[in-house]
Amino acid sequence: MDWMSGLWLGQPVWMWLVFAVSVLSLLAFDLGVLGKKRGGDGTIGVRQSLGLSAFYIAAASVFGGWVWMTLGPQSGMEYFTGFALEKALALDNVFVISVIFGALAIPRQYQHRVLFWGIIGVLVLRALMIGLGAALVTQFDWVMWFFAAFLIFTGIKMLRGGDDDHTPDPDNHPLIKALGRYMPITPRLHGDKFMVNLPDAAGKVKRHATPLLVALIMVEAADLVFAVDSIPAIFAITKDPFIVYTSNIFAVLGLRALFFALEALIHRFEALKTALSAVLVFIGGKIIYAQFFGKVDAGISLGVTLGLLLGGVLYSLWKTRGEEKKAA
Repeated sequence: MDWMSGLWLGQPVWMWLVFAVSVLSLLAFDLGVLGKKRGGDGTIGVRQSLGLSAFYIAAASVFGGWVWMTLGPQSGMEYFTGFALEKALALDNVFVISVIFGALAIPRQYQHRVLFWGIIGVLVLRALMIGLGAALVTQFDWVMWFFAAFLIFTGIKMLRGGDDDHTPDPDNHPLIKALGRYMPITPRLHGDKFMVNLPDAAGKVKRHATPLLVALIMVEAADLVFAVDSIPAIFAITKDPFIVYTSNIFAVLGLRALFFALEALIHRFEALKTALSAVLVFIGGKIIYAQFFGKVDAGISLGVTLGLLLGGVLYSLWKTRGEEKKAA
């Protein structure tokens, strides 16, 4: 069993196994237990969505506490900073996923199936991107300068409302066009199936993609776009691949649970984007500061990040406090 004590990507193998077992247990819980408790039409209500999200946040916090005790306060604070940042960045992803479902007319009872399999793809895509990022950061010091410039530019662009290019267009999406060349796409749903066998114009049975598979591909592509923002940000907080990957995955796991509540409440968090842009600029500036004066204390990073995000949430709720009464 000596191999379990060996290092893999900077941390003992047994720590990676603990993380893998934790994630697989949560996915099994979601698919096996919660899947049987949803409504008769398979939908998740706002109250259940909030409760499930609270459960995932609690699970992520327990894992973060274990990281804190195992690797020390520095790593623990870096984990929680990365988790909070990824959670906030993922809010824009919620809006984009909602647009995808609306454009493709995906009923609510099938949306969770797309999101569940979407997280499986995220596990792989984020691992590849984080592995590449870790290799670049280790081999080339100048990459951090590039990350700093990119984060500051992204924060300013977000503040000015210039991030509309994230909005998907199913009709002109290059991945969907490529899929259409590989197999026909049926215009209507066939239950919760991603692919079905249907006869073509000549009567020959062929494999067809359904709108559900189109939605899944676009959700994965959207996450890839947002990962380009979030991964440089987390590498600015820590260069430990274990902290980067675990904080990312636990934040995304909870996003799927929170989607159905945020979809209904996203309009009440309009000021959060301003706070998030300030966080990105702060992190970019922190990289530049570190190049000249040394690394900023993890406690300061955590405090500033949580303070800005919490301030954005509270201000948003205060600013929109009368909207629910007006709607009623």
